[in-house]
Amino acid sequence: MEFKQIEAFVNVVKHKSFSKAADATFLTQPTISAHISALERELGCALIERRGRESVPTKAGKELYRYAVDMVNTREAAISAVGRGGEKAGAVLEIQASGIPGQFIVPKLIAGFSKNYPNVRFYMEISDSREAAENIINHKGEIGFTGENRRNNRLEYTLIGKEKALLITPDLPEYEGIAGDDGKVILERLCDERFIWREDGSATRELFEEKYRKETGKSLKAVATLNDVEAIKQCVAAGLGISVVSAAALDEGDAASRRIKTFEVSDEFTREFYMIYRKSGVLSPAAADFIKYVKACI
Repeated sequence: MEFKQIEAFVNVVKHKSFSKAADATFLTQPTISAHISALERELGCALIERRGRESVPTKAGKELYRYAVDMVNTREAAISAVGRGGEKAGAVLEIQASGIPGQFIVPKLIAGFSKNYPNVRFYMEISDSREAAENIINHKGEIGFTGENRRNNRLEYTLIGKEKALLITPDLPEYEGIAGDDGKVILERLCDERFIWREDGSATRELFEEKYRKETGKSLKAVATLNDVEAIKQCVAAGLGISVVSAAALDEGDAASRRIKTFEVSDEFTREFYMIYRKSGVLSPAAADFIKYVKACI
């Protein structure tokens, strides 16, 4: 049993795909397949089975996976501890992130970290806050960045920053009446507006819908659901509807932001962003160093 085979197996289970496992480890798909086949021959049982487009572990595979993740990370930690892993040569750090952190916060952290650790490579998957947290719990990545603290006792949460959440509308005169004299949104005036939202699981969406229901007793109308903040901005700028996004997503330099009006919801309506990782298990040296770097940047 070789560690390259174990690493290939861990990544196929994490990503439910041979091709995605290859992308995450910067290897070819045939190489990943060869490693899995060799491991199955040695153990005398099937470890991975295909279900439609997904590759999932068999019963034996699930048992092996429980140990394999810690085996890989413990090996890297041991190498680092005795001085051979100081440069983290060839390390791949897998990150899960929700939309705003993944698009506007994590890239800057990666760039800064890479100045000290140029040999660490990154694989980041962007989804929503709920899915990002679930993926970290299920070992699909070591470090996550989300827009909420779900207080899951299996995860460690570190607050890394706060941003105002703003209502955005097309830059048209009819939307000026949404706000009061203080410039803040009057929620009762939104009952007939059409909202463009991120998917279920988006922290911004959940926070705003909860606030609206509490204050008005009503539900908002949705005209579209998109999984990309930039696409939402484009739709708002084009006049499809309105939305709520983090201030971090707005840049006066891009064309869409110049065709959008922004309104504050309330002084206390802010987004909090967290770095998350599992409380149990062994972190790879690259992940441990990245966590230290992020905490130093706060």
